[in-house]
Amino acid sequence: MAIFKYKALDDHGHEISGEIEADSKTHALELISLKGHIPESVKKKSGTLSNKKSSKKIEDFLTSIKPKDLVLYSMQLKTLIQAGVSIIQTFGIMEKQTENQKLRSVTIEMGEDIRQGTSLYEAFSKHGTIFNHLYVSMIKAGELSGTLPNVLERLIYILEHEEKVRSDIKSAVRYPIIVVVFLVIAFFILLTFVIPKFAAIFANAGIELPLPTRICVGMYTVLSTYWIHMLLITIGSIVFLFQYLKTEHGLLMRDLFLLKMPLIGTLFVKSAMSRFGSIFSILQASGISVLDSFKILSETINNNAITKEFEKIQELLVEGRGISMPLRQAKYFTPMVVNMVAIGEESGNLDLMLQEIAKHYDIEVEYATKNLSDSLGPILVVGLAAVVGFFATAIFLPMWDLTKMV
Repeated sequence: MAIFKYKALDDHGHEISGEIEADSKTHALELISLKGHIPESVKKKSGTLSNKKSSKKIEDFLTSIKPKDLVLYSMQLKTLIQAGVSIIQTFGIMEKQTENQKLRSVTIEMGEDIRQGTSLYEAFSKHGTIFNHLYVSMIKAGELSGTLPNVLERLIYILEHEEKVRSDIKSAVRYPIIVVVFLVIAFFILLTFVIPKFAAIFANAGIELPLPTRICVGMYTVLSTYWIHMLLITIGSIVFLFQYLKTEHGLLMRDLFLLKMPLIGTLFVKSAMSRFGSIFSILQASGISVLDSFKILSETINNNAITKEFEKIQELLVEGRGISMPLRQAKYFTPMVVNMVAIGEESGNLDLMLQEIAKHYDIEVEYATKNLSDSLGPILVVGLAAVVGFFATAIFLPMWDLTKMV
């Protein structure tokens, strides 16, 4: 989120100015328009946030909204509306029922807006940090079509499905990360505490050190002599990397790199295809146009490299080239996805084909996740064994020579 300074015209035509928090300039313009103002200029504010904003960020961090909280919140909203409770009463009940403090405060704000005549879509859109573009767009579609409970049911499915995929991927990489951490710790312990002691013993005995031992002693010498320089370079590199990854180009390079990695790249592509099929089918069933659907997809796919392809597809859709042809020209879309979309277009069963795509790639993602876990485990164990074995060789070869001297 960033702060934007703006100038606009109010209901009476008077020029006003102020600041607004938004994800982007486009988002800021939408929020200003929702207030009933006509925006004249919007500029991103440079510098740090005020103490109030900083405190709010700390509070938001401490009371973060987990995906499960949002699923439960959506279920409560669907149940109340489906039971015939009015929107105003619904938010009155949810103000008391919502356990998450941040969600409760947002619910109170939305309830006040609705009581003042604001539409449900406008109330949700004011809180873009919590309810993403997909969520808000589906609320709008359900509100306009009068099928809000059905739309919320589909939305809950998406939220639960995405949380499951995230959970599976986290489970797959958790063990490898633990192994890598222990590998690094073992490397530095052996290099810093074990090798120097044995090197001193071998030097006093006048033993000629073998190559593995000389390498270890050399690494220890460099580390003990230049550790402050290496620490500063490491910290500087990490800070630079984090700042670079906050830029649009940095995020694009990161995602391109991930897509090219063995095993991980395949998993990301299959996950994107699963998300494409499930979200697109639900958006179509909710009455959202193809062009708007692709705009929503580009903002919810969570991979900048694939998002770029969605933006190219949108340009071709505007030219009236159908759906399958732009997909065929884009990267990352598999032949199966392209052909099934083409069949769906020709037969008029696009929604059904998209559901089949989602089902197929859900299974593919499960297999890819298991394959990633099964492949990384042995590789890292071999790496750990290689490091420990190298240090063991560096210690025991000279010890063998030492025993011959006794």
